[in-house]
Amino acid sequence: MAKISDMKVFDVADYLDSEEMIAGYLAMVMEDNDPALLAAALGDVARARGMTQLARDTGLAREALYRSLSETGNPSFATVNKVMHALGLKLVPQPIATST
Repeated sequence: MAKISDMKVFDVADYLDSEEMIAGYLAMVMEDNDPALLAAALGDVARARGMTQLARDTGLAREALYRSLSETGNPSFATVNKVMHALGLKLVPQPIATST
């Protein structure tokens, strides 16, 4: 019988291996309208892509990115914008669906 300590921890970054997967993941996270969740999701994408390369592409320190893009991080809009741009993504405004 396998022990819990032998089990592999699930890491979503292991599955973010295409532009479509990344865009779909971030779109799904953004549906929750939770800034902390979005920061953590951007951190997942950054780890999948390589934090060191992302730091170079954004001009931000790698350690600052790890801090900002964590579950407890609170990145500025400028940081989110730089990260999205470096990832080849953009924020697209859409009307909020309302039920009538």
